[in-house]
Amino acid sequence: MPDFWGRLFGRKPAPTLEEKGDAAIAAASVEERETRPAIRRDNTTPVAVNIGPRYGVPYSTSGVMDDDTAMAVATVYRCVDVLASSVASLALRYMRLKGSVFVEDTNHPLHYLLTVQPQPEMSAVDFWTYAVQQILLEGNAYISPRYVMGELTDLVLCRNVSHDAINGVYSITDNYSGVFGTFEEKDIVHLYLHTRDGRTGVSVLEHARQTLGIAVTAAEETESRFGNGGMPRGLITNDRNPNVGFAEYDDEELVDAAADVTDQLRRNSIAALPGSAGFIQLTMSSSDMQFLETRKHTVREICRFFGVHPSFVFDETNSNYKSAEMANVAFLSMTLDPLLKRIENEFTRKMVPRTLCCKRIFQFDRSGLYDLDLESKAKYYASMMAVGAMTINDIRHSENKPPVEGGDIIYVSTTVIPMATAEEKEEPTTEEE
Repeated sequence: MPDFWGRLFGRKPAPTLEEKGDAAIAAASVEERETRPAIRRDNTTPVAVNIGPRYGVPYSTSGVMDDDTAMAVATVYRCVDVLASSVASLALRYMRLKGSVFVEDTNHPLHYLLTVQPQPEMSAVDFWTYAVQQILLEGNAYISPRYVMGELTDLVLCRNVSHDAINGVYSITDNYSGVFGTFEEKDIVHLYLHTRDGRTGVSVLEHARQTLGIAVTAAEETESRFGNGGMPRGLITNDRNPNVGFAEYDDEELVDAAADVTDQLRRNSIAALPGSAGFIQLTMSSSDMQFLETRKHTVREICRFFGVHPSFVFDETNSNYKSAEMANVAFLSMTLDPLLKRIENEFTRKMVPRTLCCKRIFQFDRSGLYDLDLESKAKYYASMMAVGAMTINDIRHSENKPPVEGGDIIYVSTTVIPMATAEEKEEPTTEEE
């Protein structure tokens, strides 16, 4: 408002925070950063900039919202946690071909790295949780296999990676993990979920930037409304007596009055101007803004971007047992499994020599998805045993129980038999004499 009165009376506008420099922006309050005007190239032409809705921090040049700001949204936090925890709960196994089936190679160094500790001071669960978080929030996760004297010792999840997609070169400067240098494409396990060129990943936040911006702004507005008790913003002014009010002020006092009104609006929501009382409301009520409806809609929009059903983020609107069951199936087949296959394929592509193709593979143990769903696990075992795919001892081995005598016999259901067998069992009919 002071700049408005200055331009009206030919005064030079006060310098913006951007013109004062980065130090002034850092020292400014949250309110000053959120309400600062757009950056100007000259005195007349405004240039639109994207301002981080909550913290007043500009988005990055790629248009991606800051990770911490996005994770402050409950729906984003829950979606990321669901996906990261689901992947981390499954063991990635290094398998070798034995006869006609693949079995886990427990003697290979990769077995320990994938199931216990991929790198120093980080367990396998933390490793995969962090890796999936990077994939979702930053678009890419980079894993560097570390060799000592020709032996694989670590799988390092790296930060500060610069990827030259055209030349297929990765430049890593990771002080924390101690990984430095330039690496070829074949030397880095590069994980991502979404991509535009098949070489570089794109984060979910970049696609959902507008929706997340609305969600963050709504959260801030909720905090503001609860903070001031729902008091509306407005002006108490006078439009009846022309001799009382701004007419009593000279130019300098007008500027001071405008600054005082701005300060009152920030602190008290309602600013009082001299003269007879009259109230002008400047803000809309929550009902006029359809505030709650917008927040509910935003939850579902964010879930669509992450591929997570709303019931997984505890939005139980129009939910029942059947819909929840179908949501779980859809999540496993359409959201989680594609991510697992991308990780499996990338590890196989980078860690298995071409000469061992189809003899060595990486595969997640998907049976871990049913560890706490005992009813689904029992149905799964019963179905596998009924078709002869598993024996009693196979099931007991999966449950970490010792084998039993006669447990290796294969059983099949007799409710379905070949048609030829059924015809043989039919009794022949006798002809009447």
